[in-house]
Amino acid sequence: MKKTGRVTLPSEQNFLAETKDIMKRWGADAIRDSDGTKLDDEIKQLDAKIYTTYFVARGHNDFAEKHMEECQQLYLMSQFNTALGETLEIDFMTGYFEEQLKPDYIHDPKRYWEVIDRTTGEVVDIHHWDVNEERNTVIIKKAIPWHEYTVSFLVYAIWDPTQMYNHITNSWGDKPHDIPFDVRQPYSNEFMSNTLKQWLKDNPDTDVVRFTTFFYHFTLVFNNLGKEKFVDWFGYGASVSVAALDAFEQEKGYRLRPEDIVDQGYYNTSFRVPSKAFSDYMDFVQRFVAKEAKKLIDIVHESGKEAMMFLGDNWIGTEPYGKYFEEIGLDAVVGSVGGGATLRMIADIPHVRYTEGRFLPYFFPDTFYEGNNPVIEANENWLTARRAIMRNPVDRIGYGGYLSLAYKFPEFVDYIEKVTDEFREIYDTINGVKPHTGLKVAILNSWGKLRTWQTHMVAHALWYKQIYSYLGVLESLSGAAVDVSFISFDDVINHGVPEDVDVIINAGDVGTAFSGGENWMNEALVTKIRAWVHNGGGFVGIGEPSAHQHQGRYFQLAQVLGVDKELGFSLSTDKYYTTAVEKHFISEDMTKFNFGEGMKNIYAITEDTEIIEYSNGEVHLSSHNYGKGRGVYIAGLPYSEDNTRLLLRALFYAANKDNEFHKWHASNLYCEVHAYPSIEKMAIVNNSMKEQTTLVFDGNGNSKEITLEPSEIRWEAISNES
Repeated sequence: MKKTGRVTLPSEQNFLAETKDIMKRWGADAIRDSDGTKLDDEIKQLDAKIYTTYFVARGHNDFAEKHMEECQQLYLMSQFNTALGETLEIDFMTGYFEEQLKPDYIHDPKRYWEVIDRTTGEVVDIHHWDVNEERNTVIIKKAIPWHEYTVSFLVYAIWDPTQMYNHITNSWGDKPHDIPFDVRQPYSNEFMSNTLKQWLKDNPDTDVVRFTTFFYHFTLVFNNLGKEKFVDWFGYGASVSVAALDAFEQEKGYRLRPEDIVDQGYYNTSFRVPSKAFSDYMDFVQRFVAKEAKKLIDIVHESGKEAMMFLGDNWIGTEPYGKYFEEIGLDAVVGSVGGGATLRMIADIPHVRYTEGRFLPYFFPDTFYEGNNPVIEANENWLTARRAIMRNPVDRIGYGGYLSLAYKFPEFVDYIEKVTDEFREIYDTINGVKPHTGLKVAILNSWGKLRTWQTHMVAHALWYKQIYSYLGVLESLSGAAVDVSFISFDDVINHGVPEDVDVIINAGDVGTAFSGGENWMNEALVTKIRAWVHNGGGFVGIGEPSAHQHQGRYFQLAQVLGVDKELGFSLSTDKYYTTAVEKHFISEDMTKFNFGEGMKNIYAITEDTEIIEYSNGEVHLSSHNYGKGRGVYIAGLPYSEDNTRLLLRALFYAANKDNEFHKWHASNLYCEVHAYPSIEKMAIVNNSMKEQTTLVFDGNGNSKEITLEPSEIRWEAISNES
């Protein structure tokens, strides 16, 4: 008998019969609307939970148009402008989309804006510049010729960027632009509570209120052509307002500068080592959001309905791994799944009753059009996410968009039917069951636990991107037989390395929050990690780990890693160690090396460094004993089956557990073994779309050869004695 449940289906008006058909085939037990769709009353009466999208701070233009002074705001920075003489006029809106953004002239620019000489870094005296509101320009007097200047200015956001994206993508024509308003403002705050109460009365058939999300959108700014200009899924820019600046000063005891938000035009992306001011501001916003969101959740619960948060759109301030998230009291979180890392980001969220992943592709015309095969994207998305599901499954899966589009592709409908059946089989077998793990790995960066499974990510969902050279780290680990935690430099400085950690990974480019930047100037940090490795710990550095030029070292853990980077300062010093070892445990399974953009000019600093891959006059892969511990260096790690295996071997080797590597293991790079000793089962998984043959090793090192069909999962019984 076919199992059903744990699947959420998007639907729309005038699509009842087809919805019932897909519900039956996919085993859906919940139906949702999407941005731009509504559900018929007949659909709401089907035997399914009804999710209804609810926008707290957009989608209410009747209110917003009466209170445009309470629109959400952003700090933006103009382009760099070079002074040719003592007077310089800067058109600060150049390059921005005026349908999205409008300069704030309600509040005094001389108090809330900033003009900066970017050549010296000095703030220009407010008496030396004026604003021309008609031209949207700033005129600087007494400029220094050939110096560059920028204007940091406040704007009102007059079009919600997600609706803008959907509007443009789906050609919604003259459909009104959703105006986002700020619940920190008095009228908006009162409106949000009263409107929700009335909405709940008007929507008795809704079972789950799907907040999309709460108050502040991640930073997404469009250019003058209506194209994406700047996107940061972690950006707090849209939470800024005059009211927020004033409240921050009262709460924290000092006033923020525009530069604390604009950040030289980098806008405090998660790649920037966070300043104290920005960290304080994030904490300030998180506390406010948690407090105000809880009011809404309480209203929902009082009505007898569930409250779900979409981890996207207006999610800023919720931070599901932050210290205030539990206070919100949500029942569930749903998020978009772009691969294994994003699956784990959702599945690992604490303090909710269930999690849900929205899988790709979105049922939009940019994918579902004549001549395209959406099954290809769906298959790739499922296989990458499935690796992570085998480690910790989300409780539900679903899709979004226009079901009528997907229904026109029968092959796609057939494929998703198989996916939903397979998901339920996996979930029913392993939910709540701890899989076998061979190691405890800690990823070390500036953010620590707060950004669990979110490092090296630029954007998410429809804007999903990661940085190529380091993509493989999280994606590989998301489905690997290791425990993964995230720790910050402050954690190590204040508390040392956690006792249960076997290996630390530090991956990133110099100066970034992920590599660490000036954190490596901290004596406590470097000495604690050196001591920890020397006493038996493992350290895997990727890219420019521990990088900060100081006291004759570029890598501050060069003696741990056995390598450093040539910056041109020591070209006069001969570098004799260039011979690679003939064979090494770490590279044993490699069919080809791919270090992505890699890292140039890495050289061995001692004859004890085991060079594993050396080409173009530089080291790309090496290992080094350091006391009882080991350091491993990798130049870059884009995601691939080869690099997943390379990383796992490097981790086991660094931890001095290479003799345990073959426990619950598949020899074929395209296959993996997930063991669940407590239920005496293991899953042998083919992660590819081709037939694969592999040796499968049990927990005692015994092996057998099996052949798996494309994408097959084979469940087998095991003994607890293994």
